[in-house]
Amino acid sequence: MPREQLFATKSLSSLLKEMAGAHRLRRVLGPVGLSSLGVGAIIGAGIFVATGAAAREYTGPSLMVSYLVAGITCVFAALCYAEFASMAPVAGSAYTYAYTTLGELAAWIIGWDLILEYAVGAATVANGWSGYFQSVLANWGIVLPKAWCHGPIGYKSGVFHLTDSYINLPAVVIVTIITAVLIWGIQESAKLNAIMVFIKVAAIVFVVLVGAFYINPANWRPFAPYGWTGISFFGIPVCGQTNAGGEPLGMLAGTAIIFFAYIGFDAVSTHAEEAIRPQRDIPIAILASLLISTVLYVAVVAVLTGMVPSDSLNKNAGVADAFAQKGLPWAEFIVASAGVAGITSALLVMMLSAPRVILAMARDGLLPERFFADIHPRFLTPWKSTLVLGIAIGTMAGVLPIDALLHLANIGTLLAFVIVCAAVLVMRRTNPDAKRPFRCPWSPVIPSLGIACCLLLMFSLPAANWWRLVIWLGLGLVVYFSYGYWHSHVRQQLKEEIRQHDPACLGAMPTSEPAT
Repeated sequence: MPREQLFATKSLSSLLKEMAGAHRLRRVLGPVGLSSLGVGAIIGAGIFVATGAAAREYTGPSLMVSYLVAGITCVFAALCYAEFASMAPVAGSAYTYAYTTLGELAAWIIGWDLILEYAVGAATVANGWSGYFQSVLANWGIVLPKAWCHGPIGYKSGVFHLTDSYINLPAVVIVTIITAVLIWGIQESAKLNAIMVFIKVAAIVFVVLVGAFYINPANWRPFAPYGWTGISFFGIPVCGQTNAGGEPLGMLAGTAIIFFAYIGFDAVSTHAEEAIRPQRDIPIAILASLLISTVLYVAVVAVLTGMVPSDSLNKNAGVADAFAQKGLPWAEFIVASAGVAGITSALLVMMLSAPRVILAMARDGLLPERFFADIHPRFLTPWKSTLVLGIAIGTMAGVLPIDALLHLANIGTLLAFVIVCAAVLVMRRTNPDAKRPFRCPWSPVIPSLGIACCLLLMFSLPAANWWRLVIWLGLGLVVYFSYGYWHSHVRQQLKEEIRQHDPACLGAMPTSEPAT
């Protein structure tokens, strides 16, 4: 198998030509709409769900520092994303960036990883949405049967176990509704998202302003009950405490766990093809959504851990439960209702992003193009990809527990960030004169810091997450070598170029279809 075929790159000129082709997505998103999508994805389960679980079980009040560290790490990656998004404003995000720098095999790996990131992230958010929705119903005296509001599989201390439930029905229902909205159209989806973002940002400001009056500084002591580290290497503790299951505890361990909360900013880059002025608006939206979200995250965690001791937080609905513990049922209802709206917008953006990655891969021939690259003639959305992903996400959300989903989403996100940061370094060498409307500052320092920080957090995740990632990537390689390799448009172009220049070389190349 010739090496040049596996690492063949896609030129920037070919990407720009594709932008002018037919059957493209509709350019309707400006900087406000794009930023709203970013904030919509970032601020969701991260605040309304992950805060309670992470502060209670891994970090204590030092979770606010965990969010700050995660935010700084994301800034490094965000600057790299912004450079690429301004250069190649097409669907695909990190997949497309890898294709232009590291070659087809690396692009396939990151594309397959992005599908994991967004799909599992969406399933995690849907699971969290279910918890908040049940909290709202409980305020009205409505309690759903346990058998229909939790998945049949549980997860504790790194071990899966069976529960007495059948399916998480609320999670499945919300995924079904969001899938229908996304097929309907990007403009309608963006409008719905903007409304929900306004509701949840208002609720977060409410949490900070009202909760500040109930802060007891004693709840912040000790500030880091599990220490400031929590570093492991492929599941082997290197520095810091561990729990009964051998998982690392501490501020850095918390950073790795809540990193899922920052998935949203890279989702902005998947919508570059739908941006009105992508070279300008995508970098603005990426950085603005990241800055706004980091400030809100740190503020909410400070209030939350100041209101009640971190070890008494509810892991499924921490913010709403904190107000309930303070005897503020009216506030609890407001927060829980806003949490439902907020998590819905996060779910919408994640489910909006994954089909765009699949669309880009199918356009390159790496997935069945006739099916996955099909754009709805009326709604101009990748409706078949959206439908397939909706079914997969609904299945995961209805069956699997939030704890296991959260860890798996994190490692996929971090891997994507590592590859994008590395791709910027490669592109600066291979295409130094390419037009860059936005340039990542202080290169190679910023991309290198992004790679180092993301790898540190990846190594701090439990070993089980690495094995799940390896299994997923292994499955992806099977799909690639059984289909994508043989149908790649870039590979076919390379073959044609070789035929024109040196026909004798074709005898050493595989045919366009696998042998049967």
